[in-house]
Order: sequence, then C-alpha cells, then structure tokens
Amino acid sequence: MYYENRGEKRGRGLLVFLAMLVIIVLLVALNLRLEGIQNSNEQNYSTEKLKNEVEEKQEPEEGKKDYAFIKEATKSIVGISKMKQTGILSDDENGGIESGSGVIVTENGYILTNHHVAGNKYSSCYVTLESGKVYDGNVVWADKNIDLAIVKISIAKSDYMRLGDSDKIDLGEDVYAIGNPIGFEFQRTVTKGIISGLNRTIKVQENDKSVYMEDLIQTDSTINNGNSGGALINLSGELLGINTIKITDAHGIGFAVPVNIVKPIIEKLSETGKFDEPYLGIYGYDKEVIPYLNSSVDLESGIYIDSIALDGPVYNSGIIVGDIITKIDNVEINKMSELKKYIYSKNPGDTVKLIVHRKFKDFEVDIKLNYNV
Repeated sequence: MYYENRGEKRGRGLLVFLAMLVIIVLLVALNLRLEGIQNSNEQNYSTEKLKNEVEEKQEPEEGKKDYAFIKEATKSIVGISKMKQTGILSDDENGGIESGSGVIVTENGYILTNHHVAGNKYSSCYVTLESGKVYDGNVVWADKNIDLAIVKISIAKSDYMRLGDSDKIDLGEDVYAIGNPIGFEFQRTVTKGIISGLNRTIKVQENDKSVYMEDLIQTDSTINNGNSGGALINLSGELLGINTIKITDAHGIGFAVPVNIVKPIIEKLSETGKFDEPYLGIYGYDKEVIPYLNSSVDLESGIYIDSIALDGPVYNSGIIVGDIITKIDNVEINKMSELKKYIYSKNPGDTVKLIVHRKFKDFEVDIKLNYNV
C-alpha cells in the first residue's frame, strides 16, 4: 500500500506542474499579443514644449539719452580775457581783467564772441582753449551795435562748432547755453532751457545813451557773467546764437544774437583769410523800436533811418533821417539785422539799390558801398 500511495502522489504533482506551465505559456503569449497591438497604434512624431500663442510683450527698456553732441560742442568753447573795458555790458568782476567766452566757428581758428568781450577791431586778447593752452587773439572784425566780434588765433586745425540756421527756430524748442560763468573756475558750464521768445528788442543804457538791441533770441537757459560770448546750441549741437545779455532784475530771461547775421563774414574769413567790410553808413530801427523813439511815426514795415554817418556813402545821397528803407536790390527788409546781413554779403565798391519811402512816396537811390575801416 505504501508504494501505491507514493505513485499516486507523483502523478498528481506532475499534473499540477504541467497545468502551471500551460498557464504561464498562455500568459506570456497574451502579453506579447497585447504589446503588438499597442505598438501597431503608435505613431512616430517629434515633440516640443507647447508655447502660448500670445506671449507677454516686454517693452524695450528706454536707453540712456545720447548727450554726446553737448560734449562735442564744449570742445569749441574758449575763454577770452583782456584788460577791463568800461560799459555796463562788460564783465568786470575779475580785478581789472574781464573775462568771457567765445566759440570757435572754423577749423582754422576764427572765434565768434561779443564785442563787449573782445573789444574793437584790431585790439588783442587772450584765448584759452579746452586743452588749457593759451593763444594770443586778434580782433579782425567787430560791430558794437549788434555786440558781436570775431577773433583770430594762429592755429592750423581746431575743433569747431557747426553753424545752425537761426531763422528756423521755434518757440519752445530745447536749447543749451555753454560758457564760462564767473570766470574760468566753472568753464564750459552747460545749462538747459528753451526758446522763450523770438525777434526780441531790449533797451540798454550805456554811457548816458540808450541803445536798442534788436532781433534777439530770448531763452530761459541760465546765463551769468562770463557766459557772454558763449554758445546757444540746438539738439544737433549747432550754433544758433551768441549769448549776450540778461535781465538782471528777473530770473530766466537771457538773450542771444542770432548767428545768421554774421554767416557771410565767417564764410569770407574762412575761405580768403580776410573780410573787407562794405559800409552803408546808416543806423535804423524796425517797427518794434520806433514807438519808443518817435510815437508819431506809423511804421508797418521797413527800416526807419535814425542816423546817417558823415563818412558814409548815404550821406549827400538825398536820403535823410526819418526816411524808411523798404527794399534793397528788390529784397524786402524789415529788420536792421536783415539789412546788415545783406550788406555783409557784398564787397566795398559794389552798388546797391535802395527803395526809400518818404511822405507817402517811394523813390530809388543807388548807393556805392564804401570800405569800413
């Protein structure tokens, strides 16, 4: 019996083993089939991270404004010093030496400044450049009535300031004044402002005589003693005017002489090395000034002749004080600065035709320009 029971046990164990083996084989086969089905449904494709179609826009960071034009302009600003002159326009706080500013306007060393800074034609002064080098300066041209002068230094090549168009400036336009206020200690000081007014006329009392300066540029850029003769520039670094005077009992009211009036002179000096100044020999005022001088004159246009020089070509021409010049060579004029600019473009010996108005009548006069010594 013992042997029969053992054999039966072995038979049952073999059946269990075979059954388990079959189950394992079936499970493996089923798994392989399922993987095959899954692989058959897969597609080959590349992937990338999804992005929002509307991305957040970042405003560009505002860069630093470019003020290189100011730094470049300061290279053309010079200091001018000389023995003190008398007159209320003089900067006289430096112990017998008056100082002011100037602007180099040509590569070969011509400097534009004020008459009250540099002095009369043929006088001399000292010119200090940005480098600190000091030159002897000679005044080659000057006009006291418009408070401008041109100084020459012996230099082969220099930084210089480009000339702008003072006839094309607007109220409210940004400008910068550059000069040497209160002497050279604060040399090349830059102040910012705007064009506050155009074609201004101011009355200056000097040596018990009233003088009217016309066609000035008004600015609120700070102008102090020593700034006289310095530059008033635009945002392109171009010279618009020469700072000349300020109202002492008010803040933010300064004036500059427009540069256009002397462009013909600068061009001739730069190209030929000389300027033979043509001379008409009159001085007059426009409609803005004449009410202060003669309230009975109704001047709507033209130049009212206030004085005639005894050595000028207009003297003995038939033109008298009180006449009104309306045209020169058929060019209308309404400011003394316009008349001066036109005359500066001529040469001594040239003949100009003046249209003159007197007592409701017009007449023509030909004038041969003299040489202004």
